[in-house]
Amino acid sequence: MLRIGLFLAFLVVPVLEIWLLIQVGSVIGGWQTVALLIADSLLGAWLVRREGRRAWAALRGAVESGRMPDRELADGAMIVAGGALLLTPGFLTDVFGFFLILPVTRPVARRLLSWFFGRRVQAMAARSPYGPLLGGTGAFGAFGDDAGRPDRAGRTGRGAANGRVVHGEVIGDEPGDPRRPGA
Repeated sequence: MLRIGLFLAFLVVPVLEIWLLIQVGSVIGGWQTVALLIADSLLGAWLVRREGRRAWAALRGAVESGRMPDRELADGAMIVAGGALLLTPGFLTDVFGFFLILPVTRPVARRLLSWFFGRRVQAMAARSPYGPLLGGTGAFGAFGDDAGRPDRAGRTGRGAANGRVVHGEVIGDEPGDPRRPGA
């Protein structure tokens, strides 16, 4: 499915870009269209540079404060992807590139991409033979459907031993530890 989508994207996007360039060129003229593409690229390069510096400073600040820089890493990835789209000649890819780079639209893009990739990861985990270990249900379908249903060992819930919590201490977990069982 993903391969078909990528194939269609690489086939359809250039055709749409050429069609849009012809339409814009017929309205404003050929040289004006080329000048608009050059101005668009220069503005995009300036914006990528400015937002890249901001994202780098935010990333450094997050790391120095000791917190996980998840938002900053996502912003950096979107700026790189937006810059790549702006390098591609055409108005359609430039619109998506600016959508990923502009600080006003980047939070919306971050939420959309987070939702999309979250769904993809859930679907991949559910199809995986390791789905129950990853929080999926494996044989029972989508995430969360196994509440109250027993697993292969007869347990219910997400791997819980009938809802009981067993308190304890792990001893000899590291390789080479003399307290490790069998060492």
